[in-house]
Amino acid sequence: MKEGYTYILSNKNRTVLYVGATGNLKSRMELHIEGKASKFTKRYNVNELLYFESFNNYQEAFVREKQIKNWKSVWKWNLVKSQNQELKNLYLELKDLM
Repeated sequence: MKEGYTYILSNKNRTVLYVGATGNLKSRMELHIEGKASKFTKRYNVNELLYFESFNNYQEAFVREKQIKNWKSVWKWNLVKSQNQELKNLYLELKDLM
């Protein structure tokens, strides 16, 4: 089975959150950075990776994405901060490892 990722992005000022799911986190992040992933992320410059989870298959990642999208904003921020208290852009650290 193809592995999958659920991820949360934000903009530079940390005023917007975006939740997504993908089978290839590196290529999806590159699309977000280039402004080619979605109209929303392009419009609000949402391209910094704050949180991600990996799954054994894409379907699990998709289900998790839908679950998190239904959460209140404060719950999403709590999830991000539980793993990334400093709200660092994780992609900068991970891009060379992927």
